[in-house]
Amino acid sequence: MHKPLRWLAFGFFGIALAFAAVASLKGDVFFFRLATEALIFGGLALSVDLLLGRTGLLPLGQALFFGFGAYVSALVLKAGAPSFWLVLGVVLVTGSVVGLVGGLIAIRAKGVYFALISFGLAQVVAKVVFNTRELGASDGIIGVPVPQIAFGLFTVDAGHAGAFFLLVLGFIALIYAGLAYLMDTPFGRQLDAIRTNEHRVAFLGADPWRYKLAAFVIAADIAALSGALYPMLRGFVSPELMFFQVSGNAIINVIVGGTGTLIGPLYGSAILTVLKSVVGSYTAHHQIAIGVLFMVSVIFFPKGLIGYVAPALQRRFGRREARR
Repeated sequence: MHKPLRWLAFGFFGIALAFAAVASLKGDVFFFRLATEALIFGGLALSVDLLLGRTGLLPLGQALFFGFGAYVSALVLKAGAPSFWLVLGVVLVTGSVVGLVGGLIAIRAKGVYFALISFGLAQVVAKVVFNTRELGASDGIIGVPVPQIAFGLFTVDAGHAGAFFLLVLGFIALIYAGLAYLMDTPFGRQLDAIRTNEHRVAFLGADPWRYKLAAFVIAADIAALSGALYPMLRGFVSPELMFFQVSGNAIINVIVGGTGTLIGPLYGSAILTVLKSVVGSYTAHHQIAIGVLFMVSVIFFPKGLIGYVAPALQRRFGRREARR
């Protein structure tokens, strides 16, 4: 199954590069921004898939870490000289601390209770941010400066739609590659075993709690780092980034794309973003279309898009190898 998923990953990033070439020729800033947003929320979906698809934990409050990363990014950018690398460093450290604290609280529970605790944590923090004047209260933080991202020999202007899209694409590709590698290590196989039968893992001498906590912190870091890119794209942050709707959309991205496939959430995020844009151009009630898509996926395609495409590719590769 690894080979089909690898080809589907190459296909996704190849399509993204082809899109960048076409959009550059047309000079279309709107679709660049829309595609960049899809990638950023795809990073959030990757963090959900790590917990839901590989560890067996349903995080209903993953938007907490996404919004946290966005707020930290905005505050750092407004506090001094806008530095992309400083933002990532601060978000990574603080996101790890917040993820560890949240994990110590949530991992103690199992099943639906874990989902409810993660949901409750996100609601509490979102309400605190919503009522804190120093953080802009309900208006959020506006006027976030655009950083110039130095790579030694050249500099990328985050205000340039095409350049920032390519930067975010590379960033998400690194996260995906890192997760794909991690899942092929003994750590990743332990997570799969915990998802299948946690009690048997404990019987064999491993501590499932530690592995789940580590996965929770890694997922929090991925969500926070993805959220850190949001104010660079939109120039503002708001408490809505921590609301349940953001977490719910991320879960829908994972289920539509294919739970446990890693590349599926990125496809799901692209599909959901395009659907919202197209339907939203005709009606303000685009959530109805998203709800219908989710129900159809759960009822008729429970394995998600990649969950059905990957086995088909696997069978095709198998027939080719048999002919040889």
